[in-house]
Amino acid sequence: MRVAVVGAGAIGGFVGAALARAGTPVAVVARGEHLAAIRRGGLRVESDLGTFGVTLQASDDLRELGAFDALLLTFKAHQWPSFLPQLRPFSAAQTTIVTLQNGVPFWYVRDRPLRSVDPDGTIGSLFTDDRVVGGVVHVSGEIPVPGTVRQSGGLRYVLGPAGSDDARAESIVRLLKSAGLAAELDPNVRATVWLKLVNNAGLNSVSVLRRARIKPMLADPDARAQVRRLMMEALHVGQAIKVVSDVDVDARIEYAARLDDVKTSMLQDYERGRRLELEPIVGAILELAERYRVAVPNLRDAYAALRQAQTAQSLG
Repeated sequence: MRVAVVGAGAIGGFVGAALARAGTPVAVVARGEHLAAIRRGGLRVESDLGTFGVTLQASDDLRELGAFDALLLTFKAHQWPSFLPQLRPFSAAQTTIVTLQNGVPFWYVRDRPLRSVDPDGTIGSLFTDDRVVGGVVHVSGEIPVPGTVRQSGGLRYVLGPAGSDDARAESIVRLLKSAGLAAELDPNVRATVWLKLVNNAGLNSVSVLRRARIKPMLADPDARAQVRRLMMEALHVGQAIKVVSDVDVDARIEYAARLDDVKTSMLQDYERGRRLELEPIVGAILELAERYRVAVPNLRDAYAALRQAQTAQSLG
């Protein structure tokens, strides 16, 4: 199986490198100084699999890299518009599309696609559910310097079919397992995606609003209470759309509080002056809350504050 990792940042770079080390033919799409470093000296990994380096075929344009059996999409979900020209040629192929992104993925709501995720339905029209594998990443990572990715937080990847056919998801699970990753098949990946979203809505949002890593943030009673309020509202929306039932939010917070001193992906983006994953994570919840008439005042306040912080940063 020939694989492309589209968005070889911290998570994508780690997965691509692990696969390449295991002998899978892998190419990666990256940008800027990170791409230049990978082309110049390969990709160095510091991870739960150890420290190692691999040489990878790399480009900033997927179309230059040839044909693939599977595309692992690890770019941020709000970056879809910039990647569409590269991905459009694969709409007519039988390539498996694997979404390994935070937030609500494009395939999650097809009846009136979400404005926050797929405004005009273009993405959904390119890739039908029978070709899509949904994924949830329970791993943290960062790029300390271009050409190096640092991974932590375990090796768990949960994958399942967006449609009713398990075969593609099973093949991706086997692929990741062959690279030493703790991949597992989840027939109800929709519920797992939403539960990860519950975490992201609280942890990512508050980490930016308070400019804090997860461990010290959750050690602060006020910050912890704010995280809990946001998570509970996100859970209530998931219950309204009938993808999840009762969940112990406090247990999820307690688990996060035991992690190493992790910096959320949204905080990393904020500190680098990059656009936040605001729409696929918080905007999508607000949009569904409006459709299903669920009150989410704390999420609305957080969304407004995050938009203001992003605007101020872009002007400053």
